[in-house]
Amino acid sequence: MQYSHSMKVPPVVLSIAGYDPFSGAGVTADIKTAAAQGCYAVTCITALTVQSSQGVFEVVPLEPDYVTQAVGALAEDLGIAAVRVGMLGSAAVALTVARMLAALDLRNIVLDPVLRSSSAAVLLDELGQQALRKELLPLADVITPNLDEAAVLARIEAAPVDQLWEDVLPWLRMATAKLHGLGSRAVVITGGHLTPANDYLSYRESVTVKEEILSGTHIESRSTHGTGCAFAMSIACQLALGQKLPQAVRAAKQYVRKAVDAAYPLGKGIGPVNHMV
Repeated sequence: MQYSHSMKVPPVVLSIAGYDPFSGAGVTADIKTAAAQGCYAVTCITALTVQSSQGVFEVVPLEPDYVTQAVGALAEDLGIAAVRVGMLGSAAVALTVARMLAALDLRNIVLDPVLRSSSAAVLLDELGQQALRKELLPLADVITPNLDEAAVLARIEAAPVDQLWEDVLPWLRMATAKLHGLGSRAVVITGGHLTPANDYLSYRESVTVKEEILSGTHIESRSTHGTGCAFAMSIACQLALGQKLPQAVRAAKQYVRKAVDAAYPLGKGIGPVNHMV
């Protein structure tokens, strides 16, 4: 295809995340999510993993110096419209990413605080979690924890997932209030394990804090590997395309739902979503 100068250049979205050889999560999945939404993904790998649909078997964090150089080279070359920060792998990398984001004054930062894999492998240790809490939360425009991650970051007891939605709502409000207190401007807690599977959005607008409940229903599916990455990257893409935060979150929720619905069976364990919907 001949390149024509009248072609619209897509917004560039930077994914700072782990490498999943299975391509259901991490940077290789983020490239697909961005392409499906009309954005161009560039990436900085924070950690290598050995994983498949059957779980995460090994995590090898990369050197902080590599992360500094990779992000620096991309930022020097391109106008970055949004950033998704996913798995960091080590405290040193978490601190390095925070330093780079602050120094480069990047905007539309979506922080997906990946602490464990869906197969329960620990992906960020206690020191890394502290770095995330102190250094990265205040830099992010929005954070997208699941219920477990929100409890760990806010340092509160686990959500009462077996209770009715009305009884979980006070917990969600308490968790987001604590996360706002740590410097988070906006928080979406994903409620895939709740009944109904609603997500909860809380964001600051000038001096007030607003909330929105994004209703959801359970989809019986074995293809949910990387749904958190797809959700956060989709929000970053929508922000890069000029959407306001609540609209970006709604669009991302719809995208992930369609991606799970359209998934095909791959692997012997938890398969990937279909990013190209």
